[in-house]
Amino acid sequence: MRAVILAAGVGKRLWPVTQHKPKCLIEIGGQTLLSRYLEVLASVQIRDVTIVVGYKQEMIRAAVGTQHRGVSISYLVNEEFHRGSISSLWIARSALSDDVVIMDADVLFHREILRRLVDSPFTNCLLMDDTVKQTGEECMVVVQGGRVIALSKKMPERYDIAGEGVGFLKVRRADTAHVIGSLKSYIDQGRWEMEYEDGLLQYFQDVKVGHEKIGGLPWTEIDFPEDITRAEREILPRL
Repeated sequence: MRAVILAAGVGKRLWPVTQHKPKCLIEIGGQTLLSRYLEVLASVQIRDVTIVVGYKQEMIRAAVGTQHRGVSISYLVNEEFHRGSISSLWIARSALSDDVVIMDADVLFHREILRRLVDSPFTNCLLMDDTVKQTGEECMVVVQGGRVIALSKKMPERYDIAGEGVGFLKVRRADTAHVIGSLKSYIDQGRWEMEYEDGLLQYFQDVKVGHEKIGGLPWTEIDFPEDITRAEREILPRL
């Protein structure tokens, strides 16, 4: 299994910080998010990582190089990093050649969260924090009939359960073509401003994607300055 980390974006909502560095190089407790990712990936025996870079990519390359914490690192460049995240996952399609975990690069998380995804019996799987209710900002994992039907901020009318997505997706090698095909339908329409999550609807129809609940385990996505404060005060002490 390999990992693809999407780290190309600007992080405009964190501009007081990201004008100086990419989001994945924000330090929490004296260690960057990206370094923490690589450490946890190595702990679950994932040692082959591709990072999609764009904004201030030279800083990311300088920080972790091609080997870091026992992990081998390669890079793909999204020159259009100001576009939606669908552009980064589309760039990464060449790396979807094995069982893969696709990861947003802006999450502080307990290592058990990633272990739960990797060890899940579902070969295609998302993580769901079922303690979080939708307020409009959260990207929700939506389940009906025992399978994920959407990963979106826009809730469908009918579903069984839902919870916030952590930002990590496991895909088995045989099904990566369905991810690429689902994205391609939007790329062919020139829908470059989309988030990749909304580009996965066809994939969810074609492939049974399961979910693992992680409610109660500490994690936070870092989008706003107040998220950094919460990460340091509330999440870090529980890792």
